[in-house]
Amino acid sequence: MPFSFSLTSRPWPALLTGTVLAASLAACGDTAILSPEQGMGKSPTLPAPNQSLIPTLHIAPAKGWPEGSMPTASLPGLSVTPLATGLDHPRWVLVLPNGDVLVAESQAPPKGEGAPSGGVLGAIKGWVMKTVMGKAGSGKRPSANRITLLRDADGDGRAETQSVFLQNLNSPFGMALVGNELYVANADAVVRFPYEAGQTSITAPGTKLVDLPGGPINHHWTKNLIASADGSKLYVTVGSNSNVGENGMQAEEGRAAIWEVDRASGSHRIFASGLRNPNGLGWAPGTGALWTVVNERDEIGSDLVPDYLTSVKDGAFYGWPYSYYGQHVDERVQPPRPDLVAKAVSPDYALGSHVAPLGMAFSQGPALAPQLASGAFVGEHGSWNRKPRSGYKVVFVPFVDGQPSGLPIDVLAGFVSPDGDAYGRPVGVAVDARGGLLVADDVGNAVWRVGAAAPR
Repeated sequence: MPFSFSLTSRPWPALLTGTVLAASLAACGDTAILSPEQGMGKSPTLPAPNQSLIPTLHIAPAKGWPEGSMPTASLPGLSVTPLATGLDHPRWVLVLPNGDVLVAESQAPPKGEGAPSGGVLGAIKGWVMKTVMGKAGSGKRPSANRITLLRDADGDGRAETQSVFLQNLNSPFGMALVGNELYVANADAVVRFPYEAGQTSITAPGTKLVDLPGGPINHHWTKNLIASADGSKLYVTVGSNSNVGENGMQAEEGRAAIWEVDRASGSHRIFASGLRNPNGLGWAPGTGALWTVVNERDEIGSDLVPDYLTSVKDGAFYGWPYSYYGQHVDERVQPPRPDLVAKAVSPDYALGSHVAPLGMAFSQGPALAPQLASGAFVGEHGSWNRKPRSGYKVVFVPFVDGQPSGLPIDVLAGFVSPDGDAYGRPVGVAVDARGGLLVADDVGNAVWRVGAAAPR
């Protein structure tokens, strides 16, 4: 639909309230023509881009879970229990060797001074996006900046112990334990803390291992990390500072990449690049290959671009921002870089357009169900730029001979109400010490545990 507005000397939000403007914009944009499945698998359908001044805005407003409600298992033979509730925007989970679970409670850090506005249209778009994302449950309050420990001593799927493990962090996200050292990926640095098995809190000060790209924009602020098998290296995800480089490529230095960091010295190099917003990381059982899930670009239609799951090759370039899904050129990015497009690697597996995959964890055998024995669980945070919505669930991608095979299998759903409100949104996923699946829910403020139902 056509969209127009006039600017006067009065502040433009006074001319249009957030509700009216959001409603006007929500009516703009396009509707998907393809089925979700056409944007999945090893060879997704990629239609022509559909770019408009105002992108499609279609989000599930964050409401939280009604009393007594929880997500539902999508497969027979599975049960769901709340490992913990009453958390503050839980984003990531780490299972420790003794079975304790660490939960990073975190929101985006404040924008620093000097963040570009992109002119009048950029300022309008930024205000609208902030309003819409607030409805989605992001940035409503300051970040808790802490890690909480959960302990389920009796194994009933509900934590009896819930204690503050680390605090005064800076928008923490990824965590990794190597020996007696715990590594935390803050929004601007990797920090190391001493750890003793069984402790319920850490009060010792952390030591910075390496700075990570941070403000003033820090558009994709979530940083994740994973240790190599021998513990000598850390692999750290750093998302882009924009959708498609609109803040200038100088703002993307060291971003849209996975870093390899030497754990002893903190020295680092770019392991792989051209990954718009990589998050979950995992080592594939059997092959030992590094895999990640990536949020692809927005604003060229409900059917573009599929987010993906891919193995990560040392030195590979995956296209962002100049191309997507291999060598499909994004004409919005100027000046073009045909030299980089020519070397762009296609990802291994499409998860669907705008599903927003964040969490990823490889399964560890058939403890949950036989069809979930080999493959990767993916937490899909859910779309804002697609109509109808996509994501808002946890899926399982089956693997055969070390490669994805077939369509994703729904594992945990029911996060969106029949009226289109978000009861919850899944983020980090992990397999616990008993083979259950843990899911951090940042709108429902809970960590859910999916387990095998007890036999009658």
